[in-house]
Amino acid sequence: MDRFFELAARGTTPRREVIAGLTTFLTMAYIIVVNPQIMATTGIDAGAAFVATCLAAAIGCALMAFLANLPIALAPGMGLNAYFAFAVVAGMGIPWQVALGAVFLSGILFFLVSIAGFREWLINGIPMSLKLGIAAGIGFFLGLIGLKNLGLVVGNPATLVALGPVTTGPVLLGSAGFVLIAGLVARRVPGAILIGIVATALAGIPFGLTTLNGVVSAPPSLAPTFLQMDLLGALSLGAAQVVATFFMVDLLDNAGTLIATTHRAGLMRPDGSVPRLGRALMADSGGAMIGAVLGTSTTVSYIESAAGIQAGGRTGLTALTVGVLFLLALFLAPLATAIPAFATSPALIFVACLMAHSLKDLAWDDPTEYLPAILGAMAMPFTFSIATGIGLGFIAYAAIKAVAGRAGDVHGAVWLIAGLSALKFAYG
Repeated sequence: MDRFFELAARGTTPRREVIAGLTTFLTMAYIIVVNPQIMATTGIDAGAAFVATCLAAAIGCALMAFLANLPIALAPGMGLNAYFAFAVVAGMGIPWQVALGAVFLSGILFFLVSIAGFREWLINGIPMSLKLGIAAGIGFFLGLIGLKNLGLVVGNPATLVALGPVTTGPVLLGSAGFVLIAGLVARRVPGAILIGIVATALAGIPFGLTTLNGVVSAPPSLAPTFLQMDLLGALSLGAAQVVATFFMVDLLDNAGTLIATTHRAGLMRPDGSVPRLGRALMADSGGAMIGAVLGTSTTVSYIESAAGIQAGGRTGLTALTVGVLFLLALFLAPLATAIPAFATSPALIFVACLMAHSLKDLAWDDPTEYLPAILGAMAMPFTFSIATGIGLGFIAYAAIKAVAGRAGDVHGAVWLIAGLSALKFAYG
């Protein structure tokens, strides 16, 4: 174990790695509850989605451990699952089987890019401002969904959206859950999000808002979602934009997470490059494909891995520990599938706030940088489309730079994505 994971070389021990894995798991275990609920809105069986979530996370963590030996955990990504359910399936009317096929194809594309030089060209070519804007925009998109599911935001024919009734039981309990999560995070309590979700759900029992049918049982059947992806449907012209969006967001999300976590762990090289980047991205792409096969949205690297790194995790043994814990979580299906929407909505809103934090790093003294990033971020919730926000952000970046006389500052990757987005908007 020491030789394979390079424990001594990285100044760590098996005990420290296991503790780090447990810490990371507690910070991201909310996905076990939240992801099945989001997937269920598309018609996917909630029990099967729960199993797919746990298995995809376990396999993704194992891939990261054995391929890249990095302390980074994987699971179905927040934001991409919302895009899958609310923008693709509900918004575009694409069947969930076709959407799963799009996730699989985006994983293949991600894998091909990961083993080719195109990967570095694309990642390095996208300016940091757009990366930050995309992260924040997905957060705003997620926040709108959380507020809508909680009942705080409702539709209004005159003003598009409005404040919903604030005195209902679900709204009051959900709001209290958000405050609880925020307070626990401020106190640096491990697993704050998961504690908040469970506590909010339990608070609903006396009011008949939560119904529990046990805590531990054998895992539900995976049959309703296993190998149900429709690849031919995903290859159709109408789904091409969906595949491209899954790919682009997955690439940017994983690249950003890998850069942030390896820097925090002290594993980044002096020149700023990420060690084993190719293998790490291969693990990510493999996780995305496996997740689609099992029946869930795109599997990504989790920024919550920073919690385990803070606890001392430095090797793939940390990620492997997280994977084992996800396997053990398979036996908590009754608890996970009984959590009501008002208990998970606070988690969505809280994660949205965390993702919006990226805007602080924008170059606020340069309008050609921050304006396109903000435009793209705003467009995602207001058009209810992550893809639209990304496209508008890239088009605005290239156009504003050109008008400002700085077209030479625009990388070829930006021109490529901006051009493809413009064609999409023009011809649908």
